[in-house]
Amino acid sequence: MTPRPAAEPRYSARSPFRARPVPEIEQFAVGDRVTHDKFGLGRVTAEEDQAVVVDFGSQRVRVTSPFRSLTKL
Repeated sequence: MTPRPAAEPRYSARSPFRARPVPEIEQFAVGDRVTHDKFGLGRVTAEEDQAVVVDFGSQRVRVTSPFRSLTKL
């Protein structure tokens, strides 16, 4: 017997508890200036399905989605 995956809780419209908001994944385009928590300032050079390639001057880094450490300037 295989365990069932956990389901998202259902919230009543009159419930005092709020449903967690769905986090929005930021979209990046080629040429966008960005900053990274570890690598600093960079520019997006390529866009992939679930990742972006960022040139930080000394190195190129592939950052995967969700982009928590990447911020658009």
